[in-house]
Amino acid sequence: MNEGRDYQPIIGMEVHAQLLTQSKMFCGCSADYAGAPPNTHTCPVCTGMPGVLPTINQRAVEQVIMTGLALHCDIAETAVFARKNYNYPDLPKNYQISMYELPLCINGWLDVEADGVRQRIRIRRVHLEEDTAKLTHVDSYSLIDFNRSGVPLMEIVSEPDIRTPEEARQYLIALRTILRYLGVSTGDMEKGAMRCEANISLRPAGSDTLGVKVEVKNLNSFRSVKLALEYEIQRQRRVLEAGGRIEQVTMGWDESAGRTVVQRSKEYADDYRYFPEPDLPPLLISREWVEKITAQLPELPEAKAQRFREQHGLSEYDAQLLAADGAVADYFEATVAAGLDSKEAANWITSELFGLMREANLSIEEVKVRPQGLVELVGLLQKGTINRPTAKEVLATMFQTGRAAAQIVEERGLARIGDEDQLSRIVAGVLQENPRPVQEYLDGKEAVLRFLIGQVMRATRGQADPQLAAQLLQEQLTTMKMQERTP
Repeated sequence: MNEGRDYQPIIGMEVHAQLLTQSKMFCGCSADYAGAPPNTHTCPVCTGMPGVLPTINQRAVEQVIMTGLALHCDIAETAVFARKNYNYPDLPKNYQISMYELPLCINGWLDVEADGVRQRIRIRRVHLEEDTAKLTHVDSYSLIDFNRSGVPLMEIVSEPDIRTPEEARQYLIALRTILRYLGVSTGDMEKGAMRCEANISLRPAGSDTLGVKVEVKNLNSFRSVKLALEYEIQRQRRVLEAGGRIEQVTMGWDESAGRTVVQRSKEYADDYRYFPEPDLPPLLISREWVEKITAQLPELPEAKAQRFREQHGLSEYDAQLLAADGAVADYFEATVAAGLDSKEAANWITSELFGLMREANLSIEEVKVRPQGLVELVGLLQKGTINRPTAKEVLATMFQTGRAAAQIVEERGLARIGDEDQLSRIVAGVLQENPRPVQEYLDGKEAVLRFLIGQVMRATRGQADPQLAAQLLQEQLTTMKMQERTP
């Protein structure tokens, strides 16, 4: 029995990301198969017909090198495709073209922060392979769709440097952010464009000996990654504390049951009988080509967040939040370029605009309020034409309709009431409708003034100038007090 012994989780991640190329990895079929009828984006190459020859998609190779550079990897001078042999209907030729001993990129790293701790996760390798067909299981038979077969697939393998489920989640978020910045993948886990497996084992705290690892599959969201790892850590701990042994198996995550379930015994590399792909030559990657790709790299999230802090004076939180999505970062900078103060722009985007986007489930590219429109709205607020509650109301209408702020304010009569005569009449009406609070004020209870100001704001739907309203209230109440004292 090992009851009460403390164990340390050891986690490594394998991430597969579909690349955004026009054609498939080894043939000319369109890789844009989303929504297409089954088996309509196919040819003899991606369906594994005898005698066909694959050809390498250069753009896919470039995208993997870009990713490797962004992850601080060493780029190989020679990379070799290999055959990964296994018998399953999703690969009719009974092998997958992948990479094994000589991948494109090795020895990289990615820094992530979780639970207030910054951790460097080493990247073992980034390589290129082909995706498989999609199987749909129905009762006692299965349907197969080859539209996905042969789509370029990049695999990113980390070292077992991750120690907590939250760290694993943050690693995936950071990785997806980089892929989107580079424009090499959508990283959409829900649609299968980014898939991951976690390898997890436990070892006694303080020990250097790794335990038996278990692979967990079917992780299709950041949330499921964290939940599955939390469950699997507890499952393995219970087995070890009861004196049992962990078996090297592949587990699937059952989202509805909230637990991992055994799928099959874990394969070893030898089971796949890797050997160099005889139909493809080695890839010779010149340093000039790598330098050219390096020059095309965009400013990456970490560098952009640092620049936002230094150039725009943003907080660490706001800078990271805005830099986490390239399109959001561009929107922020366009808003600042259009004339809005950096911190004001950050506040409106990360609070009000993000809130509307979450409710509508829209991305920043789909938002109808463009940077210039946001600048004009805040300009009306700063000039005193409208107050902040009204500005938020107008933004919501702009978000739904795409109309200009000034047009909405004018049509709906939302401009702040600053006309003294008009507001004076409203104040008089409020005093007439609230005789009891008025008498309390006249009797010396000056705190009642706040209540009366609130009533004026309510009567004007928040459009009254609060300072002018308070001034007019005090003037009219003073007059009433003097009249009360006059015999």
